Formats: sequence, C-alpha cells, structure tokens
Amino acid sequence: MFDKCWNSPMNRRNLLAATTMAVLAGCTVVPKAPAPTTPVPTPTPTESVIPEDTAHHRVALLVPVSGKNAAVGQSIANAANMALLDTGAKNLRITTYDTGTNAADAARRALADGNRLILGPLLSDNIPAVAAVARPEDVPLISFSNDEKAASKNVFIMGNLPGQSIQRTVEYAHAHGVSAYAALIPRGEYGDRASDALLSSVRSSGGAVIAMEPYDRTAASIGGAATRIKAKSGYGALLVADGGKLSARAATAFRAGGDNANVRLLGTELWGGERELTSTPALNGAWYATVSDQRFPQFSNSYRSRFGAQPFRIATLGYDAVLLTLRISRDWKVGKKFPTSDMLESGGFLGLDGAFRFTRGGIIERALEVREIKDGSVSVVSPAPSKFGD
Repeated sequence: MFDKCWNSPMNRRNLLAATTMAVLAGCTVVPKAPAPTTPVPTPTPTESVIPEDTAHHRVALLVPVSGKNAAVGQSIANAANMALLDTGAKNLRITTYDTGTNAADAARRALADGNRLILGPLLSDNIPAVAAVARPEDVPLISFSNDEKAASKNVFIMGNLPGQSIQRTVEYAHAHGVSAYAALIPRGEYGDRASDALLSSVRSSGGAVIAMEPYDRTAASIGGAATRIKAKSGYGALLVADGGKLSARAATAFRAGGDNANVRLLGTELWGGERELTSTPALNGAWYATVSDQRFPQFSNSYRSRFGAQPFRIATLGYDAVLLTLRISRDWKVGKKFPTSDMLESGGFLGLDGAFRFTRGGIIERALEVREIKDGSVSVVSPAPSKFGD
C-alpha cells in the first residue's frame, strides 16, 4: 500500500502528453521512439495540488513508491510514463499516488483531485480500501493484482492469474496424452487458487488428480513434500505451484535417484523469466504457460535507455493499462464517467503481453503460450493466440 503524487513541471509535461489510440488488436504496441538524448528523470513524490483541467482525462495511478514494494511500484509507474511518451498521447493526465502508507488516503486524494479512473492498486489487500472510497463516486479500478476473487462491480483485475496458466497447461498436457496428475501446493492463498484451478481444469479434461502434497514455502518443506509425493504412483504429470527457486528444489528432490523419469513436470505463470529453470537438469522437459515475451525485449531495452535500470517483468501491466485507457478514451468525454462497458469488448485488446479481454465479472482473460524447458533453454511449444473470437 502506498500513496504518492507526482507534480514536477517536467514530469507533468511528459505525463500529460497524449493522443488517442493504442490498444487495438493488431496495432503496433511498442512504437519506435527516438533514442532519448538524456534519461527521463524518475518523478519525485510531492503533495499534489492539481488545478482543474477540462482538456485531459484525469487518471490516477495507485502504486507503492515507498516501503518494501516501492521498487515494483516505481517500475510500473515508469512503464506507464513510457506508454504516454511512446504513443504521443495528448488527452490523458496521469498522476501517481503512493499507496505505501495508506491506500485509502491515496484513493481519497485521487478523487479529490478529480480523477475519473484508478489504475491500481498493486496489492490485493489494498483493493477493499480503495474500492470503498471509489465506489460511491462511481470511479472504476483496474487493479494490477492477480487475485480474481477481488473482482467486483467496477473492480477489474489485470494481473496474470495462476488459474488461467494452469488451465492452459493442463489443456496442452491433455492433448499430449496426460490424464492423471499430482501436485505440490504451497499453503496459503496462492496455493488455494492453484489447487482449485488444477482440480477444475483436470475435471474439465476428463482426467483425475491422484495426489496433492501441501508445503510451507521453504526449501526444506517443499523438498520433503516432493519426497513424499514421489512415493505415490499412478500419475503422469506433477504440477509444482511455485516460483523458479523452490520449483528447482522440488524437481531435484523428485528426480533424485533417477526415479519418476517418465513423469512430466508442470509449472505456473510464476515460472516466467526465472533463471533457475534452465540451470536445473531435473526440470528438463517441463511445461508451463505464461504471457508471451515476444514484445518484452524491445520494451526492456527502451526502459533501460530511459531509466537506467532493468524493469520488473510486471511493469508491462502499467504500460498496457495506459494503452487500454487510451483505446477506450476514444469514446470517453472529458469530465464524464469512465465508460466501463467498453472494457467488455469481446474481441479484446492488444498489449505488450499479448491479447487480453475482461469478463463481465471483471476478470482478465489472457492469451497464453506454453513453453518447454529443454537442454538449458526455453522454447515455445504452443504459441499464444493472436486474438480472441477464432
């Protein structure tokens, strides 16, 4: 949770620039921007006193720019700034509010400044507090959280959802002859969502979940869970619902002694970009589904040239949220309520992370690719669909 406002003159000129367009399926998502002569400065937080503006759509970006999640929040804010600069947009004014100390206060300041749309917050724990402030004013949220249970009327969830990643991977595995599954599931909210998704996806494919072992998110605990589940039999694939480091530990324990060589290991969206995957022999042959990286290298290079640092992978959510806002701004009159019905376009939108759209329940649906780890590298074995409706 964080609360911060940008108000420097240079930042305002950059952030207020805006034309129209951006997120049409099929458009150029990362326009070629001229190489900057000097890096774009990182804005500094100040108390915001913003004059009335009748020429721009007022949009609040609620992310942490102080506290333990400040680096992630700043990366998202920088990416949002990039989207404005890259598109040359001239109809948006985006102001960043720090949720690091009090998310509800950040939301109150955003509404007091006249913002008609909130991009954020980042953390699911902040959503109830921000929504409680925004709902009476009929101001919608497009959150960067991946907690689909937080979606509600005027609260859209834009993060990468574990359930969709697992569903895509199970569909691919089923198409390649896998019908029986086991899983290592971390205790906690993420584990609950992962286990629910696995059970639902396997049931839909006509398969069966043979065994699930819970663990605490430590190397010792997941190693023990892997040892226990390897003693069981009857399954052709094992889902490891964690990030690269712990998944590598689990895979090594599971394969120890040459056992279970025929069991396919599966991962979740948490595996995207994890270095441990290609350096762990036990993960050879594993499958997982995530958003496409096709456009990320160009984005990352542009980000580094502007800000002198590598972006967090999640920063693309900030970029795509601005593209989405610009696309919908075509039908949004300045000073009026944000047209949330336009978020439900069945054909969806195109961003850095590929095609996406929102359900009527406010949950994002993404086009995901399936990757395979093989011989120290990662390759795409099932590309993400380029659009919806096919």
